[in-house]
Amino acid sequence: MSRRVSIAVGLAATLAAGAASAREVVPFGEGAAGTVVISVSQRKLYLVNGDGTAIRYPVAVGKPGKQWFGTATIDGKYVAPAWSPPWEVKRDNPRLPNVIAGGSPHNPMGAAAMTLAGGQYAIHGTNRPSSIGTWASYGCIRMYNQDVVDLYERVDVGTPVYMTH
Repeated sequence: MSRRVSIAVGLAATLAAGAASAREVVPFGEGAAGTVVISVSQRKLYLVNGDGTAIRYPVAVGKPGKQWFGTATIDGKYVAPAWSPPWEVKRDNPRLPNVIAGGSPHNPMGAAAMTLAGGQYAIHGTNRPSSIGTWASYGCIRMYNQDVVDLYERVDVGTPVYMTH
């Protein structure tokens, strides 16, 4: 079984609950093909197609004071990853366990995650789809599970990510 087929089969079970998807192709003239651009003010993630369009996904972004701006690269890709709360999250929520297993309905990483170099941030799915379109995280980018699976299939380790206002 190819890697792509095994990922798709593994993710199908995770998505069986019918998570929402709201991606669409829109005009977009910024960035090289394959680049990810995240607009915090719009709460949108754009995957640049290189033909004057991008795939636009709604996302949740960092709460005021938890946001970051600049450039990063995708340095890892994970299907149904386990989650260990970063120190700041654990400080604010000391009752959280040290690790939540991948696939658990309590795991905030959702169906897949792409970690970003230079910090403890990721672009990931969510167990709280109602948070999409809001300022909800400690700096990570949350996506509907079906959308994060779609993005996961389209990007590679090394993909540049630009976080803009």
